Amino acid sequence: MTVVIRESKETQIRLAITAGTGVATVSTGDVFLDHMLVAFGRYAGVDLDVQATGDMRHHLIEDVAITLGQAVAAFAPAGCARYGERTVPMDDALVQVVLDIGGRPYYEGKLPSNLYEHFLRSFADNAKATLHVRVIRGFDKHHIIEAAIKGLGFALREALVETGAVFSTKGSVRLEITDS
Repeated sequence: MTVVIRESKETQIRLAITAGTGVATVSTGDVFLDHMLVAFGRYAGVDLDVQATGDMRHHLIEDVAITLGQAVAAFAPAGCARYGERTVPMDDALVQVVLDIGGRPYYEGKLPSNLYEHFLRSFADNAKATLHVRVIRGFDKHHIIEAAIKGLGFALREALVETGAVFSTKGSVRLEITDS
């Protein structure tokens, strides 16, 4: 189990992630965010426990994404498959998500919500993941965002599979930082 606690003047977050069956216990005070985190956990096949409060919706959503990204970065095994991809239909929406959790943060995509666009960017930056989200079609914002989050979960499930091999021509990258 990986636990990340993030506390600031704006938010207080405790997030735990563990390998599991996709069970999520979530309480953020934002019904849609709770719904997205439950969907993420289910489709990623990880158990989540997220308890969060915030002074405003933007800070809450951003900081939960930062915390989730940090937890995923710490949780991912060195010998995982690293790459994942899924295209998810949801009624009118069709969204493709492609993910590399190999340590190179980058986000490219365009969602019909600035808050959830920021959520995905903050997640990618803090998970140290390359994340591409392509909205192929759709007009209902809820369906597009939910398809993107479900796609992210499915892609992460695929990327986290333990393979016993390191998928990089660099081999395993080791970073050591010391104070001098």
